Amino acid sequence: MSEERIKTRDAVREDLSPRRRKRARASLFVQGEPMLWATGAGLVISLVMIVGLLGLVLYQGVRTFWPQPLLLVETDSGRVFMGEVTRVDRYSPSGGGTDHADSYRRRLLRTGNFELTNEHFNWVADPEVVREDHPSWGLLIERTEWGRFYGLPKAFELEGETVAADPARIWLLYNKYHGEVRDRWRQRRKLETVDVGRVNLRLEKARLALRKAELDHGVDSPVWNEREVEYRAAEALATDEFETIRKQIDALNRSNDRFRILTTADGEERNLALADIVRAYPPNRLSLADKLGIYASRWFEFLFHEPREANSEGGVFPAIFGTVVMTLLMSIAVVPFGVMAALYLREYARGGVVVSVVRISINNLAGVPSIVYGVFGLGFFCYIVGASIDQLFFEASLPNPTFGKGGVLWASLTLALLTLPVVIVATEESLAAVPNSMREGSYACGASKWQTIKRIVLPRAMPGIMTGMILAIARGAGE
Repeated sequence: MSEERIKTRDAVREDLSPRRRKRARASLFVQGEPMLWATGAGLVISLVMIVGLLGLVLYQGVRTFWPQPLLLVETDSGRVFMGEVTRVDRYSPSGGGTDHADSYRRRLLRTGNFELTNEHFNWVADPEVVREDHPSWGLLIERTEWGRFYGLPKAFELEGETVAADPARIWLLYNKYHGEVRDRWRQRRKLETVDVGRVNLRLEKARLALRKAELDHGVDSPVWNEREVEYRAAEALATDEFETIRKQIDALNRSNDRFRILTTADGEERNLALADIVRAYPPNRLSLADKLGIYASRWFEFLFHEPREANSEGGVFPAIFGTVVMTLLMSIAVVPFGVMAALYLREYARGGVVVSVVRISINNLAGVPSIVYGVFGLGFFCYIVGASIDQLFFEASLPNPTFGKGGVLWASLTLALLTLPVVIVATEESLAAVPNSMREGSYACGASKWQTIKRIVLPRAMPGIMTGMILAIARGAGE
């Protein structure tokens, strides 16, 4: 470096004061530091919100099935409530808020016994309470009908006679006989559903064969006469089987009616059959192992049993099974057609008015409410397609529809229409993200258009296609 340049550089450095040196530095916003911190903070806040929401749902869901202690409360009006505390808050009669001087605590008790009180829950305020207790032998009884029952055991009856009046003895006999009683109850349910359904199905097939012979060959034809003989034989056999099943059901009912437990609640006595009791336990006498056992049995019931009491109790297995089957059928229907439509629009179709209209229509369909698709599915699939199939292939079953009614197949196809725009848009975006240079390189090597799409474009667009499929499945399952 020349001597003049060195002198000029040193003069410039000496001329820069601290303030000028500060101005000479790059701005903080130019370096991007604020945006880095802002985006990082946004990510942290989003993660905290998601984890917090999932934690709240998990906490509320996990504690739902945990056995709670049983509380007995007597109010100044003379009413007695016994149940589980489900909520605690503060209340101010003057409307001054929870921190006001006249605010007091109140508790929401799940009292059950709906057939006696026509109420499932009751609020109890502390100023109204004159006595409260945790009854040692208070029972919580979960039933097949009428919901929960809270009461005190009074007697255990066997064949109409009282064999125990002591709570400990009653509880011992309950545990001894309840398992076998519920086994007989499940056997009776199997007879009422599976066995009776099997006989009805065989009888219905014979009736449909007779009806088909009437439509194809006419009444009093040789074929019709043969089918009529078969139907009469099936009817006679079904009558005998129905009588046998009815006798078995009556025998099981008589065996189960022998076992009953007498309880008192709200000043009244209730005679409960053991067959109608799903689960019973004294909440205030449970050990940790007992609570864990009840907790596990409730979760098992929730996941693998059918609902009861108008879907307010029992399990959700039919809903889980139906959702999984419907989502699988929807995925099988929507993914191939959505991907093929996107491939044609992106790789084969020439830009023009028609393609623009199609793309606009697809984007608009993505915002149509699901109820509109539901009405369309009902009208098109059920009343048009299903009715046509019944008229062509199941005329003998009419006027009872076979396909011309709601079903998993039509619901899946309706959901496929609902989620089709999601798959098309996501697939198009992923196809557009593949560089044209890769296509041109494939063409330069002598590959055809389909070979290029199959071996170059689709493998690199597969992550986007899978994302579209996942979004479609999520929306379909949610809808």
